[in-house]
Amino acid sequence: MPQDPYANFRFLVEIEGMTQAGFTECSGLGASVDVITYREGGEPRTVRKLPGLVRYSNIVLRWGITDSDELYQWFRGVVAGTIQRKNGSIILLDQDGTPKVRWNFVRAWPARWEGPALAGEGAQAAIETLEIAHEGIERAP
Repeated sequence: MPQDPYANFRFLVEIEGMTQAGFTECSGLGASVDVITYREGGEPRTVRKLPGLVRYSNIVLRWGITDSDELYQWFRGVVAGTIQRKNGSIILLDQDGTPKVRWNFVRAWPARWEGPALAGEGAQAAIETLEIAHEGIERAP
């Protein structure tokens, strides 16, 4: 029997030791494999293709600013030369808030931070952005 897909707006982000909550957006859950082409001498018209390096997209998190600055301080550590690599998960929830799909990433560190765009006439929440580089992501069984 076909199942309706899960909505994309109910998710959690867990990063070891971090208690930040209220993420408005998470993107960059992806990977690709480079294609290496070569030609064998005996077959001058056929190109062979082999898998090369695996590349993982950076994960981009956006959230409304609160008093918590744990993620910013994690980034500041990298700026100061102290890289703390952490493992984490992105967890997709169903309509009732039950975890349904989990993507686990490993050896992550913050590669870019961006503060909010501020406007005197605005009424939206101030949004902070953190881009996380990592060395692997997989969908958990």
